Amino acid sequence: MSVDGTVERLRSEADEPGWEVDPDDEWGVAVIATVGRQLKLRREAAGLRAAEFGETVGYGEDMVYKIEGGKRIPRPEYLDRADEVLRADGLLSAMKEDVGRVRYPKKVRDLAQLEAKAVELQLYDPLNVHGLLQTPEYARGLLMMRRPAYSGDEVERYIAARVARKAVFERDPAPELSFVLEEWTLRRPLGGRAVLRGQLEHLLEAGRRRNVELQVMPTNREEHAGLAGGIEVLKTEDGSAVGRSPAVAGGRPVSDPKHLRILELRYGIIRAQALTPRESTAFIEHLLGET
Repeated sequence: MSVDGTVERLRSEADEPGWEVDPDDEWGVAVIATVGRQLKLRREAAGLRAAEFGETVGYGEDMVYKIEGGKRIPRPEYLDRADEVLRADGLLSAMKEDVGRVRYPKKVRDLAQLEAKAVELQLYDPLNVHGLLQTPEYARGLLMMRRPAYSGDEVERYIAARVARKAVFERDPAPELSFVLEEWTLRRPLGGRAVLRGQLEHLLEAGRRRNVELQVMPTNREEHAGLAGGIEVLKTEDGSAVGRSPAVAGGRPVSDPKHLRILELRYGIIRAQALTPRESTAFIEHLLGET
């Protein structure tokens, strides 16, 4: 009930796609179970029934039970409102950071942790614009193409995860980022022409950063060292590195010198075969003009 006497609809699962707990994510399950337990203990200590508490924070009784039972990931505003209603003095709001990480799939969290430590990243994706460069709209268009289709919840989770990974661009000191993009991925209008145009504009903006180099591999190249699949090489400040490619060790992350040498060799040849960063900028500007 609002202050003017009108009835406000309480939020349900249908209002919050993408906030389920992945049962295969042991750490995530443990975090959300702990948060849910704390919410329930504080609600009961305040003498509030689930339905009463739900009305206060704007959620249905079933949602309250699912959050407290560790079945749903509470949104940041839910924790803030619960903190206020239950007079937790910031203890519930402080859980937002860990809770926020849980929403992202485990494999994405692991990759983000590696990216957060890297001082140099060498990245080549032969199939799509690399995830670190994708706009949310492009990511949505790409994820909607998946077959078997992702559920709406899964699409929202993956989009949120890709947006969160972009924090690598804001680090200080900033890492050195090198990307090689395939021409055909810059022409395919996934999600529509407007989405493609926004993606191309975003690439030009990213390429203006001093720590970012974008290179385009033209489709008409007669030589191409990247036909065996994508490449990722992440180097850290202490000189260690980790790499990954479908063509090496079955796509598992590798850190031994032999495998890393192969990945860096292939990436170096791909860069040499692609357009230079300056040529690539002009090429993307030309594509933008055609879109």
